[in-house]
Amino acid sequence: MLTPQPHVLLTGFDAFGDVAHNPSWLVAQVLDGRQIGGHQVLSAQLPTAFGASWDRLTALMKLHRPGLVICLGLASGRSAISLERIAINVNDARIADNAHAQPIDTPVVPGGPAAYFTGLPVKAMLQAVRDAGVAAELSNTAGTFVCNHVFYALMHRLETGRGFKQVRGGFIHLPCLPEQADASGATASMALDDMVRGIEAAIGAALAYSGLPDLAVVAGTIS
Repeated sequence: MLTPQPHVLLTGFDAFGDVAHNPSWLVAQVLDGRQIGGHQVLSAQLPTAFGASWDRLTALMKLHRPGLVICLGLASGRSAISLERIAINVNDARIADNAHAQPIDTPVVPGGPAAYFTGLPVKAMLQAVRDAGVAAELSNTAGTFVCNHVFYALMHRLETGRGFKQVRGGFIHLPCLPEQADASGATASMALDDMVRGIEAAIGAALAYSGLPDLAVVAGTIS
């Protein structure tokens, strides 16, 4: 009997603020159960809340023991799928999260490194998304809101948690949907079908990549 391949854990966030639907969760829902590179995608929703989002992701990782973890989030104002390269150890919320928390200049992990690089092969993924006909870019900032909070906490767990050393993980930001851009008067957006096609290509590239993970720690701490 063949041993099942580890799942790909794909997460998206719940709706936030005035947005009725978060495209990160819509994309994750579409891909839930899909087979990519011999691995099954398992999708789950995270709350847009500091602390609770990481608690939920930690529980999912312990339960499912995935081989690859990709967290999706919304970045209004961007027009391309953004492959995030670095997570920083700072919570600095311009607005409150869904639990009415608004941390200012606090560390994600007290005493943790200043930053982590992604564990994903972002250059290979970038090319794969573009080859699929979807706009994509590398990003060097995931912000300082809940998206970065989850990204940093994920990389810290993969780097320091028992049993996760061989797991790759990282974060990808998505644009808003066209109807959301129209409602806000913005111009940057992407159709849901394009986002799904792009993320499927990105996952495939991450699974196919045979080089060493890009994961690295950036020296320094925030106390």
